[in-house]
Amino acid sequence: MSFDFARPWALLLLLVPPLWWLLTRRRGRGAVLYARAGMMDALRSRSATVLSALPGALRGLAWAALVVALAGPRQVGAVETTRTEGISVMLAVDVSSSMLSLDFKPSRLAVARSTMARFVVARPGDRIGLVAFAAEALTQVPTTLDHTLLVRALGGLRWGMLRDGTAIGDGLATAVNRLRTVPGKSRVVILMSDGENTAGTVVPMDAARAAAAYGVRVYTIGVGSHGSALSPVAIQGGRLLYGPQRVSIDEGLMTGIAKTTGGQYFRAADAAALRRIYAEIDRLERSPSEERRRIQYRQWYLPFVLVGAGLLVAEWLLRGSRWGRIP
Repeated sequence: MSFDFARPWALLLLLVPPLWWLLTRRRGRGAVLYARAGMMDALRSRSATVLSALPGALRGLAWAALVVALAGPRQVGAVETTRTEGISVMLAVDVSSSMLSLDFKPSRLAVARSTMARFVVARPGDRIGLVAFAAEALTQVPTTLDHTLLVRALGGLRWGMLRDGTAIGDGLATAVNRLRTVPGKSRVVILMSDGENTAGTVVPMDAARAAAAYGVRVYTIGVGSHGSALSPVAIQGGRLLYGPQRVSIDEGLMTGIAKTTGGQYFRAADAAALRRIYAEIDRLERSPSEERRRIQYRQWYLPFVLVGAGLLVAEWLLRGSRWGRIP
């Protein structure tokens, strides 16, 4: 156990009484006339001299006690070592029209949003960001510890926010670009798509090689059931029309991206599988570090306040007596 002060600068106020005494001492002593010399002789006793000096001493001690109280004396109750886990993660999410397919209930995109939100909430020590991509890619949230903001952005992901298409290379390149200057040893992209690369300007494997060069590991997730699924096929009167479509995921490309960067490829054929995949990534990407922090203080200012108040009361009582009025 050890003691310290919350506001140590306040202890400088202890210098006020001695400085004040030095300044007033230079003014010299005053004189009091007495009618009878016998009274002066009686007051010159040692006890009288001590009692007459007590009010000033009590005031000085009261000042010292109150200054110490103001400085915030406290006892360190405990110091513990805690483990924190902090890595930088970019979530790259396909928001093309096929993500509205109904093989996941209520849709692939809706399940992806809720699953990623749970992943984010479970990792409070990580800096996490969000990239949405369709025919183009856009950073929704740079890496941040403000997970409330991030979860809100995940809830806002929707089809139509970008031109339709699937630009896997652009989505990956944008996420890697956001991570390349982020400090730390562990940087990860989790890229999720339900289709093949059909748009964009960046070749997906070129983006993967850039990720590897920057030390960014990429986990890829192919979303969609096996066979066919009810998927958007046309727009009529502002509404999407659905029809059976073959689920076509370029698993060779997704596997190649993951392998190039030291990550893994996962296939999510249903909502439960997607949740298990994120749980597995959550388990794989842990980088513990240690930090020391004080967790408890016991405050000791109140005893000094009470002592200071008691000394002031004693001073006032003594000044009210004959010894306080006669120097």
